[in-house]
Amino acid sequence: MFTVFGFYKFKKIKSLKKFRSLFQSEFLNNKVRGSLILSPEGINGTIAGRKKSILKIKNILKKRLKFIKFDSNNHSVSRFQPFHQGKVKIKKEVVPIGLKIDKKSKKQNKYLSGKSWNKLISNKETLVVDARKPFEFKVGTFKKAINPNITHFRDFPKYLKKINKEKPVAMFCTGGIRCEKASVYLKQKGFNNVFQLKGGILNYLGKVKKKNSLWKGECFVFDNRVSVKHGLKQGSFSVCGGCRTPISTLDKRSKMYEKGVSCHNCYKNLTESQKTRFRMRQKQINNAKSKGIKHMFQKEYTV
Repeated sequence: MFTVFGFYKFKKIKSLKKFRSLFQSEFLNNKVRGSLILSPEGINGTIAGRKKSILKIKNILKKRLKFIKFDSNNHSVSRFQPFHQGKVKIKKEVVPIGLKIDKKSKKQNKYLSGKSWNKLISNKETLVVDARKPFEFKVGTFKKAINPNITHFRDFPKYLKKINKEKPVAMFCTGGIRCEKASVYLKQKGFNNVFQLKGGILNYLGKVKKKNSLWKGECFVFDNRVSVKHGLKQGSFSVCGGCRTPISTLDKRSKMYEKGVSCHNCYKNLTESQKTRFRMRQKQINNAKSKGIKHMFQKEYTV
């Protein structure tokens, strides 16, 4: 089994290029894959590897960047390595919204979880905002939740301007980091009753039992597991080989679905040349699988 570790930490960081080289080497040496974003304001990442390797990387991050604990983190397991490679990237912000965040502003954020969160979003006056992208929203969300329907998170402030400042606002996202910045932005604009789901959807699904949950559907994750359910167990969604959007088992019943090639979302938009190319790719995957050889697009299940 592989351990999947998601995390973020807001902290001023210098010498980004030096740390990128260091962490990239550690990923390689410990056979850890996934992504880590380094920015002047902190780190954000999701990585996967054997349990001992992930523990080692966690300790290296804390020691080198000089902090005691992550602002938020979540653990889950996967039967296969959900990432093709390990990448360390340098960006201006951990989440692109055009807003810098510091310890003082972050401390003002209000966090809720479990029963407290359920109570808040069950209130008729509460505006429940899903801060994720539209395709994530379609895979699963909380009851009553609305989605801004934006493609890039940097466009989120435009949507926030439309929200009634007098209403309680409950925001959530996958791991919590997108809401950290959105919450700070709202407070700067005069909103006083802004709350966010502590640790995001992943922590909610990992800790709240299904019978007590207000979550409907599954949660999209940015790795080859595609989605997870309650208990952070692997979900039922897969990714279309043509447009890379998540598709359900019901979507696969469509006449426009062809494994590795197309789905109802992209069938009419793909050219015959593209479909032919995708079919060739899928054929390579099938041939490799029949010979017991790993293909670069094949999920790496453990034995």
